[in-house]
Amino acid sequence: MRKFFGTDGIRGLTNKAPMTAEVAMRVGMAAGAHFLRGDHKHRVVIGKDTRLSGYMLENALVAGFTSVGMDVVQVGPMPTPAIAMLTRSMRADLGVMLSASHNPYYDNGIKLFGPDGYKLSDEDEAQIEHLLTVEPVLADPAHIGRAKRIDDARGRYIHAVKQSLPESVRLDGLRIVLDCANGAAYNSAPTVFWELGADVVAIGVEPNGTNINDKCGSTAPALLQETVVASGADIGVALDGDADRLIVVDEKGKLVDGDQIMGLIGASWARQGRLKGGGVVATVMSNLGLERFLEGEGLRLERTKVGDRYVLERMKEGGFNVGGEQSGHMILSDHATTGDGTLAALQVLAELVAAEKPASELLHQFDPVPQLLKNVRFAGGKPLENKDVIAAIAEGEAALNGRGRLVIRPSGTEPLIRVMAEGDDAGEVERVVDMICDAVRTATA
Repeated sequence: MRKFFGTDGIRGLTNKAPMTAEVAMRVGMAAGAHFLRGDHKHRVVIGKDTRLSGYMLENALVAGFTSVGMDVVQVGPMPTPAIAMLTRSMRADLGVMLSASHNPYYDNGIKLFGPDGYKLSDEDEAQIEHLLTVEPVLADPAHIGRAKRIDDARGRYIHAVKQSLPESVRLDGLRIVLDCANGAAYNSAPTVFWELGADVVAIGVEPNGTNINDKCGSTAPALLQETVVASGADIGVALDGDADRLIVVDEKGKLVDGDQIMGLIGASWARQGRLKGGGVVATVMSNLGLERFLEGEGLRLERTKVGDRYVLERMKEGGFNVGGEQSGHMILSDHATTGDGTLAALQVLAELVAAEKPASELLHQFDPVPQLLKNVRFAGGKPLENKDVIAAIAEGEAALNGRGRLVIRPSGTEPLIRVMAEGDDAGEVERVVDMICDAVRTATA
């Protein structure tokens, strides 16, 4: 069992273990020691979102990294994908992003990237976990690291994101409502769209340390929907706190999730001869409707367990260049090493410009089948090993056989069992989910 790392780095309530300044300093020492390889001068890039606790944790990380001999480059509030990009372009040994993504301000997290700009493997995280439990080897006084802030990091990222589109593509005439969740992209994302010619209506761009993801962003899109309709915009885009995911809203205010976006980009790139791997990679949570749509386009959907890192691993193994999650993580590996909401939005906008259709026509690629997800909290034990729960799951699978799917999994961050079913019959889907949830509750009562 891993004590610190979850499905996406280390995350928790600020000033409660493991998200304390003390642990952050130890993570800096451990991760720094793990990546001290070779005799070159070692470097780490540190970015953060707009959470109040970012100041505290950033300084603690700087102390940890410099104490083991690593130089630190601090870039301030930047999207997670920008840190991945800068780590690689600066030839750094390690990248760190301080963010709890779509969580409220009082949570924070530490995401780590290797020198190639990719999230760390399970093996690297296990090694760092081990180093957190042993006495650190500190640098001698002459080899303590230095820390430096750079001011042009945002411009470097903006240029890189714009390079993902041909120079002939412009967004002139498009009115776009952009919700930056009062998070890491509050400055960079509006600039990207404005420089490409769009009329940008920006919301969620006044961070104060505590309003990140507060009634805004990709997990709270009501304000975006209202603003799109009220302003007569052509489309709306919502990012999350660290801008590695997006949700889109059409001109009528209807939500478009990651499955529809993957369908749009995958099918379009296939027609253009740009799609690699013969399909798209998504997780077990993606809707069956996406799978059927891709099959109709002569493409396949490869599924992984939940987590964008697992999507990326399968993309690298199979040579795919489009992957993502229903929640809005979009990985376009021709242009980025991790999910990038701003970059993915540009691909959607380019399709909108080329199609000359309203977003409501272009973005709804398929009709999703009824899907229901419920969470059951438990106090302890292993409910999925209970015989009655096993029997209920078997009964549910038999009921959906050939007409739907069932996905049961424990949460990677909370004591929850997640029960998801989908199928053509909404009533049957609800019955199956409720039956299994009841079995889990009884087993853990």
